[in-house]
Amino acid sequence: MRAELIRGDLAVDDRGEVSFVNEFTFEGVKRFYTVGNHTSGFIRAWHGHRHEAKYVMAVHGTSLVCCVEIDNWENPSPSLEVQRFVLDARKPTVLHVPAGYVNGFMTLTPGAKLIFFSTATLDESADDDIRFPARFWDPWAVEER
Repeated sequence: MRAELIRGDLAVDDRGEVSFVNEFTFEGVKRFYTVGNHTSGFIRAWHGHRHEAKYVMAVHGTSLVCCVEIDNWENPSPSLEVQRFVLDARKPTVLHVPAGYVNGFMTLTPGAKLIFFSTATLDESADDDIRFPARFWDPWAVEER
């Protein structure tokens, strides 16, 4: 299973707007938390779990979120494929990060904030918490086009 986007939409009328991701069912979700950085361009990476899956959505601003499926938890290959996703609060989307992956993100706009939904309790997560240096895989450069 690969990391994948669950797309939503935005409805606007004379009263205002409603953003939604109706295909996200919260199946297996046990907790949630939000994360924001003090500055844009700051990187939080790499954090993963063998057994815990996560769902990520931008609630404010824009962030680059990346995922890597781990081949060997004790000695992962530095050449593994990195999946890159730009999540923006103005375009409702939930990113599913399966168990067996590490993830990280870089805030692209000031005040960007992500909400994470986890399939593990805090105690379960602590027993399955694996981290690697932020630039072990380095997909953080934004290319000019």
